[in-house]
Amino acid sequence: MVIINFFVSLISLILIRFIYKAIWIPLRVQRMMNTQGITGPRYRLIHGTTKESMVLRKEALKGPMELSHDIFPKIQPHFYQWMKLYGKNFLTWTGPQPHVVITEPEIAKEILTNKNGVFIKIKSRGNVKKLLGDGLVMAEGAKWLKLRKLANHAFYAESLKEMIPSMIASVETMLQNWKHYHGREMDVSEHLKIMSSDVISRTAFGSSYVEGKNIFDMLTKLGFLIFKNAYKIRPFERIWKTREEVESDEIERSLRGTAMSIVRKREEAGDYGTDFLGALLRAHHDSDKKNRISLDDVIDECKVFFLAGHETTSSLLSWTILLLAIHTDWQEKARKEVLEIYGQQNPTAEGLPRLKTANMIINETLRLYCPAASLVRQGTRRVRVGRYEFPAKMEFHIPPLALHRNQEIWGKDAHLFKPERFAEGVAAATKNNPMAFLPFGYGPRTCVGLNFASNETKIALSMILQRYSFTLSKNYSHFPISIITTRPQCGVHIILHPLQQ
Repeated sequence: MVIINFFVSLISLILIRFIYKAIWIPLRVQRMMNTQGITGPRYRLIHGTTKESMVLRKEALKGPMELSHDIFPKIQPHFYQWMKLYGKNFLTWTGPQPHVVITEPEIAKEILTNKNGVFIKIKSRGNVKKLLGDGLVMAEGAKWLKLRKLANHAFYAESLKEMIPSMIASVETMLQNWKHYHGREMDVSEHLKIMSSDVISRTAFGSSYVEGKNIFDMLTKLGFLIFKNAYKIRPFERIWKTREEVESDEIERSLRGTAMSIVRKREEAGDYGTDFLGALLRAHHDSDKKNRISLDDVIDECKVFFLAGHETTSSLLSWTILLLAIHTDWQEKARKEVLEIYGQQNPTAEGLPRLKTANMIINETLRLYCPAASLVRQGTRRVRVGRYEFPAKMEFHIPPLALHRNQEIWGKDAHLFKPERFAEGVAAATKNNPMAFLPFGYGPRTCVGLNFASNETKIALSMILQRYSFTLSKNYSHFPISIITTRPQCGVHIILHPLQQ
């Protein structure tokens, strides 16, 4: 009888907890938001709104789209549809967890600026944790400040200048391989992936391309598993593991082992070096405990910077080449500027700020094909933002692609490639509304590799334009997809035309 009473009490407790978390709280949050004018698709028990998200996303992923730069409906079809139905800000759910999608610039600014320290990164779990760990991208508080300081030091102006010869060497290696494609079709995105992985391997970690490639391959596999399972709800995920979860565990172990071998090799050399890995190792062995970071932190930072340094630049360059292959008038303008500044000589640090046309083209590419699909934060307490009040633990999703297509700021031609928007700089292009342009985030969590990616892109683009012109192949299929970053799923197929030297 005692045992029966125990199990009855246990089941009752579980049932009460379930009703409270899965029914009472969602209904209370939904009512609180609805009374303030924030509505959204209907909350459903267990799944929230994930089933609707999966249906819309599955439809969008059926195949390539027409050649248009209006990729928001392709990358985030659920956000696109719900914006039309419910307005600029709306409520969605992942199971019982509420999210408010914010596309109103001033509210997004308040969240990302985070002056009161209320809005934090969401604690990673599952495959996301395996991919990013608890490094700079996800860390908070004192740990984040410590890691950010290390990253800032590794990528400050003088360090970036010292990286330029390695960037040039990687691009030259890539261009040597292009000699086999004169007058022929090639998928430029595959070559740019190899080049960018070589750059980050050399500049930040002093490792070989082979070691870097192994890490990138594993990170990409984890990224695909995250993408594939993004909207799946598993109420009993802690009880058993799926085949994909077992696979991701194996990838994580291999990833850690490869990163560890790079770290140990540097330690055994007796010279930590002056690159990013050297800075991490000096911090790991610091005699002052306040400045010291753990070996796990070193490994997590290696993963994050291999990932960010590779994905962002290769995707940005791929989309830039696509746009210039379509808009050959801008390709010629950019080439003319490069030849005026450098002639046939390799790029220099002094010349990079003078590449005004290239900078306009890169900014417009980032606007149309923003690397990050969403910027996500969570409120630590009940908070008022603008005219709204939000409950504690509310998640905020800010999709840059939506803000980048805000016609009130960018005009009716927001979906078109028009680099001249940035002729007078970002402030003028956005009508002094910085939240309308978020390719690398905003506020204290702005991407630390912003200048690194900009330099690498300008160097690679300059060296390509010095040697080649290119047009879009008739075999190109336009299939933007967001896996880690916004990338071309079917590659970027161009016809390569060597220039007379």
